[in-house]
Amino acid sequence: MESLSSRVLTSVVGFAIISAVVWTGWWAMLPALLFVSVMGLYEYIRMLDRNDIDVRRVSLGVFAVALILASLPMWPQAPWPGGSWREAVMTVAVAYLLVIEVIRPGERPLERIVYSVFGLLYIPWLLGYFLMLRYSPDADRGLLYFALPLLATFAADIGAYFTGHFFGRRKLAPEVSPGKTVEGAIGGLLASFVIVLALTTLTGIWSPLEALLYSVLVASASQLGDLAESLIKRSLNTKDSGNSLPGHGGFLDRIDSLLFAVPATYLFLHISLFSQ
Repeated sequence: MESLSSRVLTSVVGFAIISAVVWTGWWAMLPALLFVSVMGLYEYIRMLDRNDIDVRRVSLGVFAVALILASLPMWPQAPWPGGSWREAVMTVAVAYLLVIEVIRPGERPLERIVYSVFGLLYIPWLLGYFLMLRYSPDADRGLLYFALPLLATFAADIGAYFTGHFFGRRKLAPEVSPGKTVEGAIGGLLASFVIVLALTTLTGIWSPLEALLYSVLVASASQLGDLAESLIKRSLNTKDSGNSLPGHGGFLDRIDSLLFAVPATYLFLHISLFSQ
């Protein structure tokens, strides 16, 4: 019960803080995302350090900030068809990391490049979708659409915990996260669907079929985000990503589900067959 109450309390507090920041707008989200990005990369680098894996630390910090800034909605459209400033920053980052290893190669240069690029893609690149979703297609509707992954992920997390605790039998990914069960995943999906259906019905933005399709996507993305971070920690022989949040691990432990759920929502809105 102590673990349950701690999990619920952490989820509620985190949900309230994120909701307040998102409701305020980009000028509150930008410093918050920059802070989370830097803290997330710090935890990522600490995990790598414990396994004697090196990355270009200063370069990661610089390009992380650039990726978040490039995700701001007020930038003019990129001057090349179908492109974005985020893609330009990421291209420059990869090119720079390759060039710097050619100029100043150390031990295991390819490993340094791979882990550096992965760090950029996993943390600041995915966090950039938070800003992009908040203003898709505009500030008013973007706020509503951002509420969907927040509520759906919160419901999926709590639903999966309760269902897995009382009915869990079959392991979902025993080699990655032994505590997760198939029954828990189904319970999380159902809880997510109930919340999404209620919100979309009240606002009239989607049909029940669209709500169901989105619920399957966001619940799956949420679970995948959680499992992906578990895979990273297991590969790097780490229990928690950090201790930045006493009693609850690190920042990556808290946002792992949203790192996948928010981009999945953004992509659903832009490539869904049901988008208007």
